[in-house]
Amino acid sequence: MTEPKSRSPKKPKVIPQNLEAPHPTLERWREAYDAVKEMRLWVTAPVDTTACDQAAWWKEPDPMNKCFAAPISLMLSSQTKDEVMHTAVTRVRTAVGESLSEDAVIAAEEAIISEVISKIRFGDGKYGACDGYIKQAAQRPVRNNFDSDVPKTVDGLCSLLGVRPKLAFLALWVAWNL
Repeated sequence: MTEPKSRSPKKPKVIPQNLEAPHPTLERWREAYDAVKEMRLWVTAPVDTTACDQAAWWKEPDPMNKCFAAPISLMLSSQTKDEVMHTAVTRVRTAVGESLSEDAVIAAEEAIISEVISKIRFGDGKYGACDGYIKQAAQRPVRNNFDSDVPKTVDGLCSLLGVRPKLAFLALWVAWNL
């Protein structure tokens, strides 16, 4: 009988922190940019009123809870429209006791979180699959590794289940204004 091969520990993925050399500027880029900028002065898009930064900060008096709400909002927003995400975050906040705090999420039943985010469909085709990510983000890394605060680095944020580099950079902007 042969022994199974031992597996070496998984190496952490390197997340680029700086952009490489930019691409050359396209012809008429500035003209197109200015036209979009002008249009955005007159058109209100859902991202202006219900995006992750709005959902994270809405009705959170405690600054620490605002920072915790940012990656939660982003986990949900990556898979759905802003309006649906905003409703889901509002429903999670209501279900866990009107404040989206680490303690409230840990104390909440996973089935309740799953029920209130059931409208969000994830890449694997499942609805509400992020409920485990939300609980695990509160329990494991945030409480155990970051002294109950939201990480202030891309690598720290990417250690949360469901957070990838793009979401981490957005979370730094929303939670910490970095």
